[in-house]
Amino acid sequence: TSYAIEQLFKLEKSLVLKKYSISTRRTYKNMFGVFLTKFSNRDLSLITKEEIEGFVYALITKHRISESYQNQLINAIKAYYEHVLKFPRAYYEIQRPKKAVSIPNVLSKEEVLTIIQHPKNIKHRAILWTIYSAGLRISEVLNLRIIDVHSKEGYLFIKDSKGKKDRKTILSPHLVVLLREYYAIEKPSYWLFEGQTGGQYSTSSVRAVFRKAVKETHSNPWSTVHTLRHSFATHCIE
Repeated sequence: TSYAIEQLFKLEKSLVLKKYSISTRRTYKNMFGVFLTKFSNRDLSLITKEEIEGFVYALITKHRISESYQNQLINAIKAYYEHVLKFPRAYYEIQRPKKAVSIPNVLSKEEVLTIIQHPKNIKHRAILWTIYSAGLRISEVLNLRIIDVHSKEGYLFIKDSKGKKDRKTILSPHLVVLLREYYAIEKPSYWLFEGQTGGQYSTSSVRAVFRKAVKETHSNPWSTVHTLRHSFATHCIE
């Protein structure tokens, strides 16, 4: 309906103004479209929190939607009500199915060291070390420029982190030694970690490096690159 299309347009406009990424905007629009198929004949401002919870719960029980699908759907609905209609932030209580596999939030210090020291290729080793020792997301390590390494001051500069805010994070002295060795061998020109033909190293390559190290060291197969970031945070607290 024209009403539904208008609401989708309003949602996209609000997400653009809030500087959401293109992929997030696309996901939210798709998810909100699912919501609109149920409520397009209603005034969305009059739909109750209970009705929204009932709608999501019905999808869980009837269509067995995954937990990530649930979260994306709820986030899209929240974005519409909070950014477009300016409603107060709300928490939606949805009964979530338990995951069949328990994925670890953190690895032990010994497991982390085994993984990040394993790659023979110095670039691969430097990437994993940087992610763990500075607690970075994949996008943040790939966006590091040579000028972002402040070895004298002891920090890494992270430009346009999640939420579009610049920040600084710690630079381990051990990592400085490794990065200097890596730089002397690889001689990157602009990005700290570049692909074979120049330009930024790819997300899929980082994941492949991590998976290979995990497999060859017989470490926990359910861990991901992001597990390194969680492990960094936990080990800092410890």
